Amino acid sequence: MTYDQLLEARDFIRRETDWQPETALILGTGLSGLAAEIEVEKILPFGKIPHFPRATAPSHKSELVLGTLQGRKIVTTAGRLHYYEGHSMQEVVFPLRLMHLLGAQTVVLSNAAGGVHEDFNPGDLVLITDHINLMPDNPLRGPNDERLGPRFPDMSDAYDADLQKLAEEKARWLGMKLHKGVYVALPGPNLETPAEYEMVHRLGGQLVGMSTVPEVIAARHMGMKVLAFSVVANACYPLSRIRPVSVEEVLAVARAAEPKLAALVKSVLEA
Repeated sequence: MTYDQLLEARDFIRRETDWQPETALILGTGLSGLAAEIEVEKILPFGKIPHFPRATAPSHKSELVLGTLQGRKIVTTAGRLHYYEGHSMQEVVFPLRLMHLLGAQTVVLSNAAGGVHEDFNPGDLVLITDHINLMPDNPLRGPNDERLGPRFPDMSDAYDADLQKLAEEKARWLGMKLHKGVYVALPGPNLETPAEYEMVHRLGGQLVGMSTVPEVIAARHMGMKVLAFSVVANACYPLSRIRPVSVEEVLAVARAAEPKLAALVKSVLEA
């Protein structure tokens, strides 16, 4: 995916609407229903936008939505792209790069993840404070286009400290328990083995999943502020808690937690 292709996609959207979003939302598993609460300005199917890959993951729609939520002008993908779907890393981050070119300076991301901490239970909300990238590719690999960002972006503050503080304050105000944790990204699509969960724990991770990190890398490359949350879909530590889990069970847990996470994200946006 090139800068010129991004511009072509942006210009197509500009012909459809002059909406100028402030904030991007990546509505992954656990937050996709929030799209229904947006005061819609424009909905564009992924397939209508030039060069836009199509999402194929279960429960993920394939729409770009522009509108207002809690008084904020936002742009969101109702669904996200994953490396395990066969997309290149450049394709995975194409939606976020496009949303930035449309005007978004902040991104809020969500996902469903395995909980690799003895205090994490299915349905818990976790504020992502850092990550460990174990994916086999990187969205910045290859020639760098300085119009998007620097060759070697710093990742020492990948997750914005002020936004984290705001999220914690809003969680307390709402009476919600909000854990904090480090997210470890693996390529998927298979769930991890017990030995891999043990590895994640020993590396310092409390969450494990198959998304989010490529988008965070691209966001920081472009100078965007990042706030990210996980819904704990299944308990993976200690290893005695591991049991077989289906996609349907993961989706059910995420849907049950969605009202809490949606309320928290809306409260943060309003502030």
